[in-house]
Amino acid sequence: MNIENMKFIQNFKKIANDAWLKGWHERNGGNITYRLTQEEVSGVKGIINDDSEYTPIGVTVKNLANEYFLVTGSGKFIRNMTVCLEENAGLIKVDEKGENYKIVWGLINGARPTSEVTSHLMSHSIKKEKTKGTYRVIMHSHTTNAIALTFVLPLDGKVFTRELWEMATECPVVFPGGIGIVPWMVPGGAPIAEATGKLMKKHDVVIWAHHGMFCAGETLDLTFGLMDTVEKSAEILVKVLSMGGKKQTITSQNFRDLAKDFNVNISEEYLI
Repeated sequence: MNIENMKFIQNFKKIANDAWLKGWHERNGGNITYRLTQEEVSGVKGIINDDSEYTPIGVTVKNLANEYFLVTGSGKFIRNMTVCLEENAGLIKVDEKGENYKIVWGLINGARPTSEVTSHLMSHSIKKEKTKGTYRVIMHSHTTNAIALTFVLPLDGKVFTRELWEMATECPVVFPGGIGIVPWMVPGGAPIAEATGKLMKKHDVVIWAHHGMFCAGETLDLTFGLMDTVEKSAEILVKVLSMGGKKQTITSQNFRDLAKDFNVNISEEYLI
């Protein structure tokens, strides 16, 4: 079988290329993980290598036991995912306790999963529980304008949410749950994974201060679209601030009217 012909692989490679073209993934920056469906797992059984050794995740994710993930590699360039996937990404399987993972396909020549796999799996665990399994994607990118704003706005999720909502009418419809902010932390370990996971219980968008953005979603397209919307709004805000700031804006009542017409729930905490 040729795994490259499978639909989820094609979608993964397309999203990776789209994100590279956006300028979100310089060098080896950023990472993407996708949780396979049972049908997809069955489709790749013929190429799975179960003889590889397990590696500790660093946190316990019991509800991900025996799940399979397509993950980008540590130190690998997102722009190369479409060139040779098995050199730059691979499939991993979580063990029966949710404490370890092993590489079962790809990541050849000694490659390893993204160094931020702990944060990814923690967020996957949270989202699987919160959405009854519908969310399958975690995407981390170095989105330029969102990062820039972490140097000038208070590192407060309420502030970021309201400011970005005001920049584009569709924003509260696309991310009605608002944005969470993690202050600067060393990436890759359990502490930042736990901080991100805590915010993922409430938000689909979490910004790591001075680093990048984490987005969660049901599909690769929806997750990419969510990140694209947030980053577009951040770009508008950067331009507005550079022009001297807002002279008029969308009001709290405007947002309430929008929520009613589009049938979305917007928390009053962002409308005060």
